[in-house]
Amino acid sequence: MFKKAVEAKSHQRLSGADRKKLRRTVQNRFILLTDELLDSILPPKVEITVSKFQNRVLVYSIEGGCPMFFDIDGRGNEIFPTVYALWEAPEMLPSFMLKGGEVSRYVIGGADLMFPGIWIPAEGFPSFSAGEIWAVKVPGNLAPIAVGFTTMSSAEALKAGLRGKALRITHYYRDFLWESAEGHYVPNAGFMEDVVMEDPSYLEEISAAGPQTSTGNEEDESADVNDTGPSTSHTDAKNDTEENVVGSMNELNLGDDVSANEVDTDKQNTLSPEEVDALLDQCLLQALHTTLKEKDLPIPGSTLWANHVLPCRPPGLTLDIKKSSHKKLSKWLQSKASAGMIAVKEDKHKKEIVLISVNRRHPDYSSFKPEKKKAETSETSGDRSTAHAQSDKMLEIVEVYKPSTHNSSIFASVGEDKGRLYTASEASDVVFKYIEKENLVKPTNRSMVVLDPILCDALFKGAIKKGSAYPSEIHKKDVGSTFVGRMQPNHVVMRGGSEPVVRKGAVKPVQIMTERRQGNKKVTKVSGIETFLIDPDSFGSELQKKFACSTSVGELPGKKGYEVLIQGGVIEDVARYMVEHYGVPKRYIEVLDKTTRK
Repeated sequence: MFKKAVEAKSHQRLSGADRKKLRRTVQNRFILLTDELLDSILPPKVEITVSKFQNRVLVYSIEGGCPMFFDIDGRGNEIFPTVYALWEAPEMLPSFMLKGGEVSRYVIGGADLMFPGIWIPAEGFPSFSAGEIWAVKVPGNLAPIAVGFTTMSSAEALKAGLRGKALRITHYYRDFLWESAEGHYVPNAGFMEDVVMEDPSYLEEISAAGPQTSTGNEEDESADVNDTGPSTSHTDAKNDTEENVVGSMNELNLGDDVSANEVDTDKQNTLSPEEVDALLDQCLLQALHTTLKEKDLPIPGSTLWANHVLPCRPPGLTLDIKKSSHKKLSKWLQSKASAGMIAVKEDKHKKEIVLISVNRRHPDYSSFKPEKKKAETSETSGDRSTAHAQSDKMLEIVEVYKPSTHNSSIFASVGEDKGRLYTASEASDVVFKYIEKENLVKPTNRSMVVLDPILCDALFKGAIKKGSAYPSEIHKKDVGSTFVGRMQPNHVVMRGGSEPVVRKGAVKPVQIMTERRQGNKKVTKVSGIETFLIDPDSFGSELQKKFACSTSVGELPGKKGYEVLIQGGVIEDVARYMVEHYGVPKRYIEVLDKTTRK
């Protein structure tokens, strides 16, 4: 449904009557959704917009650009929740549990859910009818990763031997609908770029709650907790653990993702809070010296924990921040900031602590000697080398903006550097910092901003036709996008361990085109790959081996760059190869098949 980017035809705000109609439709369709949960998904006092697409799909988003529901037929008969709505209310839908986190690679890669990938509980397969809406979860993670509708009933599935397609996926984490949200986020540290695994904080909550709920048969209770299957998705109650998982990332009690049989639990349980504090500091310093680079900054605290601190822990030990004197990730990082080793700030929108910079002259940092990683065993050396080769191709693109003559006065007024580059969220923070400084929020309507001369010029000078009056106020939700639109676009491209490359202008997409030559022969042309730091000669050689066809590389006439020619009409295959092997986002790939035109 949202595998490819589709531009919306129109955006409009819902009237009061339409808001009530949407709420009634949602309540009637999702009977497990309580009034409180519905208010958290569609807050009563927040603006709701509807975006209309050419394929008749309607997307309902709350203020801030976060999509919550989408309607396939545009009539309210086929309305689905987005993953953002499911993260607020995971139990609003029954869910299929995957056999393991690795299966999620296929689901978030755009594939439908097959029966062989579903975990079946001991009490048997759950009952369902064809056409029902179900969510998809991974074991040990309460946040769903996808939503779709069943292709057959449970009775038909059993007759078919649980073979074939179980759920036709309509929307999933990391598709274009998820990416369309301003500041798209993940609910917990288990959500990674290409896979979703167990949520460390959820596993820690289970282990912490086990002894408190023990009734004498601890093994049975542990099995009941860990064997949470699809049948538990029908319960109306939402426990405190679930609320912690889908709540503020700043409050997560992060644990480790190591399986129990790999951990020396006796040694871990004997550690005092002071020893855990020392272990945390050691892992942080190791990460700052070895894995965390300047280009990674700023970085959210949850990402710092999952991708840098946890991998630096000593072998055979868990890293449980709840057993430290700090209890929470945010308090621990703030204590390091108070000591002067790092600088942090709180993201006001996501309510999460963010690491901004590292003081590499701090005595603790300069006196620390990082440990060298031991050589891997021969059994895993092949896998490691493969992973290293893949990491060399990992692509990261950051769209950044530079203050222009239109809005440089705003940056100067709040003491921000007019010469540096800002992300869209950082630039939006700057203009709202100015609004707060000048007290421009309208007292009678807090959703509106009154325009003073400086802000009005920054947003509209030169953009209003002569003879037309300048606006006197603007809605809060339009301030950030309008302000960023007046800045000079730039982008930063990084691949693997290479140095970041900063280029002026917006990102130019890769163009893949198939056309006919000499009768019925087809050729596929690829241009613009230099933007994504792809070597044309290496790329052509790889495609030659991949598709068993001839390729050639030529310089574009009158332009900077190269064009790779591939024999045959392999346009879709090339696009898929660029996404899977070079990490080029789908939104930066333009596909044009001239062979289908008359």
